[in-house]
Amino acid sequence: MQDIMRVAAQVFCEKGYSDALTAQIAARAGVVEGTIYRYFPGKRELLIRVVEQWYERILADYDQQLRGVRGARARLRFLIWRHLTVIHNEPGMCRLIFNQLRAWPEYRRTTVFELTREYTRRTLAVLQEGVDAGEIRADLPLRIVRDMIYGGVEHHTWAYLRGEGDFAPDEAADAMTELVYRGLARAPPQSAAEATLRRLEALAQRLERSTAAR
Repeated sequence: MQDIMRVAAQVFCEKGYSDALTAQIAARAGVVEGTIYRYFPGKRELLIRVVEQWYERILADYDQQLRGVRGARARLRFLIWRHLTVIHNEPGMCRLIFNQLRAWPEYRRTTVFELTREYTRRTLAVLQEGVDAGEIRADLPLRIVRDMIYGGVEHHTWAYLRGEGDFAPDEAADAMTELVYRGLARAPPQSAAEATLRRLEALAQRLERSTAAR
């Protein structure tokens, strides 16, 4: 069965779901077409199992690498970079998920949808850790932050997934992390001297405006 799934992943990524034929998969795997139906009711169920297995591998790798990353900013940068890298290295599988599976009416009832939620739930966990550590503002809706991250990544990589041009995951991750983290980071507490200076500056500005108005 693993040989069938390995070959099926190749065929699906090369041709897309609609143009991939179980006869082609069977021929490449060196089995008769009926053998596929011994394990899977149909092509759709085969694709779902292929994507499930792919997600399980990605999540295991993600968790292993994330354990060695410390600090909210570094962990945020890692999750952005990891998503960009997955898209860059495995565009065929990402096209299947983004363009094919998500368009199915029953998508939200599939295990792939649950795995996608599990994938993005790690982002929420990283953000919440930053809040708990006092590094990230607590007044921001973290789900919206998560949606902005994944929406931004997918928008940035959309042309690449269509086969138009390329992008650099490292550079994109650095830029996106800088933009997102600046909005998330808590401002350091002001010292008494800094607070006094700010009040004096504000007072001087008011005096200048008052003098100019006379």
